[in-house]
Amino acid sequence: MASPEEMGDDASEIPSPPKNTYKDPDGGRQRFLLELEFIQCLANPTYIHYLAQNRYFEDEAFIGYLKYLQYWQRPEYIKFIMYPHCLYFLELLQNPNFRTAMAHPANKELAHRQQFYYWKNYRNNRLKHILPRPLPEPVPPQPPVAPSTSLPPAPSATAALSPALSPMQYNNMLSKNDTRNMGATGIDRRKRKKGI
Repeated sequence: MASPEEMGDDASEIPSPPKNTYKDPDGGRQRFLLELEFIQCLANPTYIHYLAQNRYFEDEAFIGYLKYLQYWQRPEYIKFIMYPHCLYFLELLQNPNFRTAMAHPANKELAHRQQFYYWKNYRNNRLKHILPRPLPEPVPPQPPVAPSTSLPPAPSATAALSPALSPMQYNNMLSKNDTRNMGATGIDRRKRKKGI
């Protein structure tokens, strides 16, 4: 066994816990909400462009913070995320080439357009893959048609010579006293040109 003097030396080597340890009054709820809000802001390409323009991506501490935030991809945290694109952008932000590219406005617009098209077509594209397609109805085989020796009737010569009436000619065929132009009281309701 060790002597009390030796134990005293070992006890002095073990650091004592700091007297002023910080205890979060709300149990980490505020930090959780702040990180959740920040990570969901990453779903917006305009915000990522803002961060790149203001040189946040050149700060090593900020890059370390982005690496730290990858814990949001775990199932126990992912259920709180409303905008899943933020996780994709968080993964892309781990690449230095993407971080520098997002400083350019054209790349911001490209990312924004691609995100829009994804949202626009996601449901239809997804339904194509998950809904079963109905089987085509089998077509019963048709009996072979025997060649007919009779010819279709030829149009008469008088029908071929008479021209078809134009819509204007139909209007002239109505009589001026036609009941379609008269109201219930028998008054002619057609508009007439007023004499000058």
